Amino acid sequence: MRAIITVIGPDRVGIIAEVCTLLAKYNVNVVDLSQTIMDSFFTMTVLVNIGAANASFDTIRDALIQKGEAMGLSIRIQREDIFTAMHKI
Repeated sequence: MRAIITVIGPDRVGIIAEVCTLLAKYNVNVVDLSQTIMDSFFTMTVLVNIGAANASFDTIRDALIQKGEAMGLSIRIQREDIFTAMHKI
């Protein structure tokens, strides 16, 4: 199963490294990643495959939310099918 992760917040060194380290802990594979700086805000969208994850979707979601809070960022994950359905016109 694939999912979309969004990361938004003040830019600083190490954001990608910390998020990807957390994903690796749960055996989540990064399929594609796009990031940019808008003014002084860091934005990142990550397509991941959670099919071989060693934890439930809810556990991964909760860990990402906690990581975001600790880093002063908004980190959210959605299943790809839900994300796609929400963004259809």
